[in-house]
Amino acid sequence: MTITEVDFTSAAPSGDPLLRNNVTVTGDVAGPTIVFAHGFGCSQETWNLVAPHFEADHRVVVFDHVGAGNSDWNAYDRVKYNSLEGYAADVVEILEALDVTDITFVGHSVGSIIGVLAANRAPERFRRLVLVSPSPCYLNDDSYQGGFEPHDITALLESLEANHLDWSRQTAPMIMGTPDRPALGDRLTDSFCRVDPAIASHFARVTFTSDNRDDLGRVSVSTLVLQTRQDAIAPPAVGRYVHESIPASRYVELDTTGHVPILSAPDQVVRSIREFMT
Repeated sequence: MTITEVDFTSAAPSGDPLLRNNVTVTGDVAGPTIVFAHGFGCSQETWNLVAPHFEADHRVVVFDHVGAGNSDWNAYDRVKYNSLEGYAADVVEILEALDVTDITFVGHSVGSIIGVLAANRAPERFRRLVLVSPSPCYLNDDSYQGGFEPHDITALLESLEANHLDWSRQTAPMIMGTPDRPALGDRLTDSFCRVDPAIASHFARVTFTSDNRDDLGRVSVSTLVLQTRQDAIAPPAVGRYVHESIPASRYVELDTTGHVPILSAPDQVVRSIREFMT
């Protein structure tokens, strides 16, 4: 496998957000818009078991964060993406380019927090948020249990930076959290291995060291939090924290394990979103 390295010093942002983020629009173009945002190490393909279920009655939008999938990797700006706000700005630009409002935004993992930030930037374009396995902060402190101690995060990031492929093979099955279904872990491993290692290291550092707890209380749109009963990356206590911190939110625990229920239990995810939208 050949992995292309990106020269951050010469990267320049693309002028068209639809090209930059490899935006794909399917379904009923006259229907309400639903947007799906993937998490770390993934791409829009991660939604292949969920998004098509909404094409009959929705305008379905999927995209790749810059540096993932078939996005414009040359648009990766290390300064811009040194905060999740850079990705949130991309989301707002995509919505502006599509000229859509009143959307349902479905984000997985860090994609859900990016959705929170985007909704706070441009609440007039959002109607609902669906946060799948969200975590606003991965570090424990005296009053909050995010699931990781500082040395855990340091070890994770050092391992990723030392050998991206080995890290992917070892970590993806743990993140997937379905040891009885190893094919799912293999699928996530393949996704992780297709990401540029320099971008993956930077995105991981930004993701795992961010603290967006204060942003939750500023969410003004109706929100659904979807959580699995066991998650090594974002434990159930974190999902409940997100729910309790966002006004007018609902909390649903899915009957599955792991951090990626959009692969392990897509039917439950689809059903929960449908029920939320009615």
